[in-house]
Amino acid sequence: MYKAIIKGLGHYVPDNVVTNDDLSKLMDTNDTWIRERTGIEERRWINNEEDTTTTMGVKAARKAIEDAQIDKGDIDFIIFATLSPDYYFPGPGVAVQDQLELDTIGALDVRNQCSGFVYALSVADQYIRSGMYQNILVIGSEYHSGGLEKNNRGRGVSVIFGDGAGAAIVSRSPSEDRGILSTHLHSEGKYAEELTVLGPSIVRWVPQILKENDPNDTSYYPYMNGNFVFKHAVTRFPQVIMEALKTNDLKPEDIDLLVPHQANLRIAQFVQKTMGLNDDQVFNNIQKYGNTTAASIPIALTEAKLEGKIKEGDLVCLAAFGSGFTWASALIKW
Repeated sequence: MYKAIIKGLGHYVPDNVVTNDDLSKLMDTNDTWIRERTGIEERRWINNEEDTTTTMGVKAARKAIEDAQIDKGDIDFIIFATLSPDYYFPGPGVAVQDQLELDTIGALDVRNQCSGFVYALSVADQYIRSGMYQNILVIGSEYHSGGLEKNNRGRGVSVIFGDGAGAAIVSRSPSEDRGILSTHLHSEGKYAEELTVLGPSIVRWVPQILKENDPNDTSYYPYMNGNFVFKHAVTRFPQVIMEALKTNDLKPEDIDLLVPHQANLRIAQFVQKTMGLNDDQVFNNIQKYGNTTAASIPIALTEAKLEGKIKEGDLVCLAAFGSGFTWASALIKW
């Protein structure tokens, strides 16, 4: 059995910065209202014809490959996590294989929304542990802004989300003392419609929507039962973190850095207080990027590393909660 390490990291966000004041010109909201409820000050939204979910993922991947100091030809497999693929099908994994001009390696797409990157990392970990692959490219990328309802009706959701991508090279560890210790995955599908985009889908496909031409149809915009999601998130986050710690006979005070999914700063602060962690033990950057769903953890993890907040030997915990409901954690000896 091999251990897997995160050998390289990279991220990419669009140049276009959208502040809370900018949003106040599109809908009835303001900077104070958004900050108080989410902690978000600004986010990045694509405003060109060049960036897509795939191209952002590729840009992040190139940085991760460089950081890992490997040749792209050393990559054995691709795992791409997103809820906003370029096409309904095929998924963006194969597009990454093409744009990076890689050999005909396998490409897997993961659809676990906010938990997507941790789910993808867990899959990569198992492939490495089994000996099947040596270097796996894991990407989380999201293009939210093109599908948001930027008006008063959609403001409760639209102010939260941003665009961006993060990537990791997951490789065999050179030492048994370093690597991913364990990952923990959960779901509760009975709450699927509390945070969802209902259409278009196979059940209600595009021709039907066009035929109805209903201006009040909001099924193809994101819907979120905010209070309901918040209550479940602040319960599941600590649970799945403690599950990882107990599995490895560790305690919250052993964590050097917790990198939570950047869903809402208030959720992260609640979890921090519940876990008894200090400010130096938790990394947040939602203030700058908003909620980038599957991209949020790899973006935050990359920035934490660049800022010197992670060093070799540190105990790093990743945790996420989101649509599905799904939630997950990963505990890593860096």
